[in-house]
Amino acid sequence: MQLRDAHPLDFAQILALNEESVRFLSPLNPARLAVLHNQAAYHQVLELKGRIIAFLLAFREGAAYDSPNYRWFATRFPQFLYIDRVVVAGSAQGQGIGKLMYRGLFDYASRSGASLITCEFDVDPPNARSQRFHESLGFKALGTQHVGPAKKLVSLQGMSIAAENTA
Repeated sequence: MQLRDAHPLDFAQILALNEESVRFLSPLNPARLAVLHNQAAYHQVLELKGRIIAFLLAFREGAAYDSPNYRWFATRFPQFLYIDRVVVAGSAQGQGIGKLMYRGLFDYASRSGASLITCEFDVDPPNARSQRFHESLGFKALGTQHVGPAKKLVSLQGMSIAAENTA
């Protein structure tokens, strides 16, 4: 397995992974992914035998990102690293891949001086797997908000990198 920077040649596989989990994420198309990739502070993929089995996309404060969840953090915290999405292929779930992806992000956060890592997960409708995963890493609820056309409820989460428990 190789954790590495994402490249435009990876976009087809990233889009397929996103579509596999789109019920928990916002949809992506090639043009939108290109914009997000260019704005991202951190965009990594995990490759196994020439196939991408996971990706993580994150933004620093000051990005021109239009996500309502990112904007929620931007209005409250002067400095943060926002995890927009982390996706692990269904066939690779339950094997520690998510923790491996977060370990790479935590290393990046430490090197880049990001002391607060933020994210969100759905609470209505619930994404219990994501909730358990983030709680196991030490993320704490900072607030909630309704988003999207269906007005789903998300829990906005944060974790001090100093409190990181070495995923």
